[in-house]
Amino acid sequence: MTKTFKTPTRRAFLAGATAALATPAILKSSRAYAATPTLKVGHVSPRTGPLAGFAEADDFVLRGIEAALSSGIENNGKSWNVEIISKDSQSNPNRAAEVAADLILRDEVDIIVAASTPDTVNPVADQAEINEVPCITTDCPWQPYFFGRNGVPGEGFASTYHFFWGLEDVIGAFLDMWGQSGVAKKVGGLFPNDADGNAWGHPELGLPTPLAAAGYDLIDPGRFQPLSDDFSNYIAAFKEAGCEIVTGNMIAPDFATFWSQAAQQGFNPKIVTIGKALLFPSVIESLGDRGDGLSSEVWWSPNHPFASSLTGASAKDLATGYTADSGRAWTQPIGFKHALFEVVADVVKRAEDLEDPEAITAAIAGTSLNTIVGPVDWSKGPINNVTKTPLVAGQWQKSGDSFELQVVANAAAPEIALTSDLKLLS
Repeated sequence: MTKTFKTPTRRAFLAGATAALATPAILKSSRAYAATPTLKVGHVSPRTGPLAGFAEADDFVLRGIEAALSSGIENNGKSWNVEIISKDSQSNPNRAAEVAADLILRDEVDIIVAASTPDTVNPVADQAEINEVPCITTDCPWQPYFFGRNGVPGEGFASTYHFFWGLEDVIGAFLDMWGQSGVAKKVGGLFPNDADGNAWGHPELGLPTPLAAAGYDLIDPGRFQPLSDDFSNYIAAFKEAGCEIVTGNMIAPDFATFWSQAAQQGFNPKIVTIGKALLFPSVIESLGDRGDGLSSEVWWSPNHPFASSLTGASAKDLATGYTADSGRAWTQPIGFKHALFEVVADVVKRAEDLEDPEAITAAIAGTSLNTIVGPVDWSKGPINNVTKTPLVAGQWQKSGDSFELQVVANAAAPEIALTSDLKLLS
């Protein structure tokens, strides 16, 4: 469970602040009379540390959003400037809480957004909830977001909203992909002792129950500590059980260690499908030929048939724009980072009163928007404060000197076209 960073609420902070830190009433008055008032959006992302791959495209996305919003957004007949203040969580949950509190209490943001695993999303959302600040998050399966924050079904949260897929979706995508293979239904599980790993490995809410229902035998030797340097016990257990599939959720350094030791110890599964670690082309390239054929979930790609509600750019346009700008291959978080700000812009347009946090939160809850990652509509659940986006499964396949992420299973989202067939690891 993510540790909550304790701070005074924004109301308490402002109540005791000096005149230089005006109370909400004074802020509202001064801003209301400004010729072009400014709405502040706080953004928290892991720009450094082991999760930095998720934030690789932040600068590109934020430049595009700022350009799209440069002329302001109209709300109730008045133009509003939008200022984005971005801070680095350093891939640390405690740091994420600290910078979120700083954005809320010092920068006095009107809306806060965050992405990139429970280590970032949960502490930021917790700070927003404590301080009654509207919050939108993504890029974290909804179960570790909701239950990892002690969410109660039927009650949910007051100020914090999330869009992404759930563990039921990633399990469905993996089973869809594995079912094509004909390999033995013996699966080795790799689950770290963190919010993601504990959610994915949870006996009821995670992979074990649905895999068993589908006839798969999951070998789970227990949780390992992130940045572990020895997976020998896991490899031995998988070999003894005859596992032909390995799955789980882990950071890239841990997978690199496991995969290297698997080769050294003669463990050669036919399918390796890992969440989080295998999302990024830079990780696959670093593995050399042993990156060919690895598989993972696919949340977003240039082939997704969606376009930005803010700029009109297609998924392909956004991906190729990033490559042209950076010289690097596209990555999946690009679409979701862009979509966060699509939702923000839509909320700003629709809120009845941008001076009132409750009105902004109500506008978030009332969102029904087609974005570059698909529809975002919180009225459709599956649980309070959560809405889902489509998910498929993909495999990294070598093409010339580079790797391409091919969509190889799409039963739950046939609108996202297949681009190749699944190939077993050699």
